[in-house]
Amino acid sequence: MKQKSKKDRWLHVRLSQDEYEEIKAQFNATTCRKLSDFIRKKLLSQLIVGSYRSASQDAMIEELATLKAELSAAGNNFNQAVKKLHTLSKIKEFEHWLISYELDRRALVKQVEKAAEHISKKAAEW
Repeated sequence: MKQKSKKDRWLHVRLSQDEYEEIKAQFNATTCRKLSDFIRKKLLSQLIVGSYRSASQDAMIEELATLKAELSAAGNNFNQAVKKLHTLSKIKEFEHWLISYELDRRALVKQVEKAAEHISKKAAEW
């Protein structure tokens, strides 16, 4: 097992606001999770992995995530309504209606699952 080296030394550096903003902008363009990791790699001339993000794909992913949440909520509301109607199944006229809507509910759930799967795949690709 690889041991982590203990980081017990401090290096204090004073920066102007412009310098800090430039470093922060460079940090935001990488995959580094912490500013300290980024600065350490920069100072030690280590490889820094940059990231590229497409604004249009970000917008699409955000829109798809919202759609996924709305479809899921609609499916849940529909499911709750059908469960409530099942309590009324003793009334003869509701039986046919319940069977019809149970089939619709299953179709809706399948579509929601298919959309959720597609959204998850696209998010994973991104």
